[in-house]
Amino acid sequence: GLSQYSSDPRTEWDLSAHSTREQLLEAVRNLRYKGGNTFTGLALTHVLEQNLKPDAGARLEAEKLVILLTDGKSQDDANLAAQTLKNLGIEIFAIGVKNADEAELRQVASEPLELTVYNVLDFPLLSSLVGKLTRVLCTRIKERSRKETTDTPVSTGPQLSPTDLKISAVTSKSMHLAWSPPLRPPKKYRVVYYPSKGGTPKEVVLEGAVSSLQLSNLTSHTEYLVSVIPVYDSAAGDGLRGVTSTLPLSSPRSLRVSELSHNSLRLSWEAAQGATHYLVLCSAAPDGAED
Repeated sequence: GLSQYSSDPRTEWDLSAHSTREQLLEAVRNLRYKGGNTFTGLALTHVLEQNLKPDAGARLEAEKLVILLTDGKSQDDANLAAQTLKNLGIEIFAIGVKNADEAELRQVASEPLELTVYNVLDFPLLSSLVGKLTRVLCTRIKERSRKETTDTPVSTGPQLSPTDLKISAVTSKSMHLAWSPPLRPPKKYRVVYYPSKGGTPKEVVLEGAVSSLQLSNLTSHTEYLVSVIPVYDSAAGDGLRGVTSTLPLSSPRSLRVSELSHNSLRLSWEAAQGATHYLVLCSAAPDGAED
């Protein structure tokens, strides 16, 4: 499977899209490069929520590996998103090109770093990594498969997935989330939310017995994407997704002018809900207008 990212991650093809080597190579040849910003945290969250799902071809019992290829320093918190994947048993390999940040690559990648972190000076040099990286990836999959002893849930649908996400009590700074839990209670829930036009994803982790959450300290008049992801011992179930916009801040109303004199006037208005201060601007009327 492959996703490209800038400020908006884009799935190029799912894990289940191509079944032969020839089909996959043809897809690579037809790939169009996506320029733009470097929101690596958002991209890793996209991979977890969109690409590592059963309906995208991810088998819950299979080992999960993510290979990150980047040529710059992330403009959001890549470490938080990477840690979430690693906590779910997903192994991350980080490959940097040109202006990639070595420290960030080492922070994002899984241990042992001598096997999971690579950095080259330019794109043509990536070819020198192919042989070693292939051997390392195949070896790691075999090792992890042998060590796997926990029961992995293999069914999906209502047994592992919450349903009926409801977003209510929306204000300029907050909203309330509630959902119906799956038949098999998860160990935890990950609730990820961020502005749809780009921004750092924020995350709240809840115990599996909880099925509601109040989100606070939001930005007013902003569309938010919300995901509720159930987490089991060795896999993540299908998540719920929703979108809603916070309300604009309320405005003062009914401005009135009274007690006029040659050098003063009194203003009064209906209060704006939640306002703690007011800024009053006054300027002389333009030439020709009524004073």
